[in-house]
Amino acid sequence: MSLKFDLIKTDGNARRGRVHTAHGDFDTPAFMAVGTAATIKALTMDMVRDTGTQVILGNTYHLMMRPGGDLVEKMGGLHKFGGWTGPILTDSGGFQVMSLSNLVKMKEDGVEFTSHIDGGIKHFLRPEDSVHIQHQLDSNITMVLDECLHLPTTRERAEKNVDMVARWAQRSKDAFIDRDGYGIFGIVQGADYPDLREKSAKQLTEIGFDGYAIGGLAVGETQETMFNMIATVTPHLPTDKPRYLMGVGTPLDILGAVERGVDMFDCVMPTRAGRTAQAFTRHGTMNMKNARFRDDESPIDDKCGCPACKLSRAYMHHLIKCNEILGAMLLTQHNLWFYQDLMRDIRTAIENGNFAEFKREFIRNYTGEE
Repeated sequence: MSLKFDLIKTDGNARRGRVHTAHGDFDTPAFMAVGTAATIKALTMDMVRDTGTQVILGNTYHLMMRPGGDLVEKMGGLHKFGGWTGPILTDSGGFQVMSLSNLVKMKEDGVEFTSHIDGGIKHFLRPEDSVHIQHQLDSNITMVLDECLHLPTTRERAEKNVDMVARWAQRSKDAFIDRDGYGIFGIVQGADYPDLREKSAKQLTEIGFDGYAIGGLAVGETQETMFNMIATVTPHLPTDKPRYLMGVGTPLDILGAVERGVDMFDCVMPTRAGRTAQAFTRHGTMNMKNARFRDDESPIDDKCGCPACKLSRAYMHHLIKCNEILGAMLLTQHNLWFYQDLMRDIRTAIENGNFAEFKREFIRNYTGEE
């Protein structure tokens, strides 16, 4: 396989690395901006680049439904179609099938579902289909098709899930066309059962992938459970491959996961929050709809270099209250900027060997708790 990962420095279990792809490198720990439909909502790709984002995520389910893999391939892949020249990871579509479809039937060969767009029309997605569509999208990192369970679930259901995930992972790998600068990641499942998480990790490492994701978390379980599952899984993953925690999360989630050996993250939180008037700052989040900002001359965060923070809170409040599109754009960019500043600071702390100290200080400022 041909996706190269350099592990540059460790600090405890925290890792500083770099992933090399056919469309450039990205540093880890990394936060991937979520581009559901070949766009980061409310931002141009130039605005995304300005935040320091190095890698973005595309959603296979949404793109195969609209406009379709054939069209994206005809247009030169996601990089040309959407104007993003850097690395792109695409998910397999499995999570959206489970979360968005009205009717889902899991079968050994794949999953039958009705889309959220065309209603009554049935579709069928096999592991091989998902990998093929991601190839059409020209994704640098392809994810295997898996089944994401809702928690809580029974042990019997989780056991069946783990074994099927392994079978589908092998089929996904067999369907993947290996080429320089591209790779495929396996996805560890097992619900909240530590021994099943360990079993899944071992099954996937025996198959062998360019990287390993931890799936089926951030789906309603407690943060303690999530951290416990991460700590269970990471010791059983190869140290020379990147590790990706899917769909996470808050700044505090990210810090805790980095502490337990995770390298890559994605979440809609910063962009979705920007469209709903929420601003992330070093001292927690702020609701810019709040009347207390009406005549506040200070910036959202005086340590942030984004365009929104060159303006006053009063102006941002005004844009939000007037439902001006610019307000959502500026807040979205600010939040993504905040996340990328956090990731850069995390990488620096690991390089300097003081990640634990940085984490404590960040949490103290962010939560106001000693």
